[in-house]
Amino acid sequence: MISTLEKEITFRFLKARKKDGFLNVISIFSFIGISLGVAVLIIVMSVMNGFRTELINKIVGFNSHVTVKPYSNSIDKDKINNKLNSISKNIIFSNSGEAIILQNNNTKGIVLRGYKQNDLLNLEVLTNEKFKGDLSLFDENFISIGSELSFSLNLETGDELTLMSPSGIQTIIGSMPKQKTFIVNSIFNSGLAEFDNNIAFIELNVLEEFFGYDPNERNLEIYLKNPNNIESQKLIVKQVFDDEFVFSWADMNSSLFSALKVERNVMFIILSLIIIVAAFNIISGLTILVKNKTRDIAILKSIGVLNKSIIKIFFLVGVTIGTSATIFGIFLGVTFSIYIENFRQFLSSVFNISLFPEEIYFLSKMPSEINPTSIILISVCSIFITILVSIFPAFKAARLDPIKSLKYE
Repeated sequence: MISTLEKEITFRFLKARKKDGFLNVISIFSFIGISLGVAVLIIVMSVMNGFRTELINKIVGFNSHVTVKPYSNSIDKDKINNKLNSISKNIIFSNSGEAIILQNNNTKGIVLRGYKQNDLLNLEVLTNEKFKGDLSLFDENFISIGSELSFSLNLETGDELTLMSPSGIQTIIGSMPKQKTFIVNSIFNSGLAEFDNNIAFIELNVLEEFFGYDPNERNLEIYLKNPNNIESQKLIVKQVFDDEFVFSWADMNSSLFSALKVERNVMFIILSLIIIVAAFNIISGLTILVKNKTRDIAILKSIGVLNKSIIKIFFLVGVTIGTSATIFGIFLGVTFSIYIENFRQFLSSVFNISLFPEEIYFLSKMPSEINPTSIILISVCSIFITILVSIFPAFKAARLDPIKSLKYE
């Protein structure tokens, strides 16, 4: 417990005095350093969380959440039971293959995905506000391409596009690659250049005829109500389709999210050094405070104040500076994270530069997602560092000899 006397003396030591000018400067820098360290950590973690969420939303919006691929036999439709219906919002059949685009003396590889027309109308990427075209006209001669592909090949809706399949047709001179001309009836924009430049959609039966696929080998795509809770729901699907290969959107992008996780952890460690460096200023400040208060410490000991009380007093001085700086840093970081897009727009208008351009990052605004768990972790780390650096000066103050301290007074 902390006594009233200890609280009073701690408060007096924290108050600014003219003769302690240099000490006050150190205390102020310690406060500012810890506050900025905490604020920067919260801002960086919020932006990285926002990027991760935006990326997940774009990936989940473009790909199926769980895909069931048959090994040899076709997928048994009778297995689609109430257990799957309870976790899914849509279940559709699809197929895919790789083809080559032949356009204006240019060639390019592309992945074709095949869906039934009614199923295409349920795909999120083909129903967002950036979609151009009319899927109601989708038939065997039409294709839907990405915005990046349309830009690179200078294609618009209504233009023709020739595709060549790796499967061949037998002629009198041997096997020849199969070619088919499609009409671009729509252009989609997923927000990710990798998808928009390399994937196109055609009708399912046309795709299977174009690649020579067996219709019984179609994949089953499951779109979940809650795609974020992917692992537990993937296990449910595995229990239903125990004889087929089951994979999720997280499995397809595991290397990407592993890299993001490593980057976030490294950034946390690096930016934590700001707090550690600022916290070492507390050691300097408390050491100078002990030196300046040598006479006061000796008097306190002479009137019977115990060593543990001296330790508590100087320990509380350091912890108070660190804790108050942490609280202010949290306020600063959370406020900046909430209004980060407003700050970006303000800086862009003032300096007439484009910060976070949409054509590069494919995001219309600076993403930010405040995670309470991250804030608690940052706060605990900051206060823990402050506690550690306050221990040594506090014990040093308690070890002072009152007789030697008052000898020349």
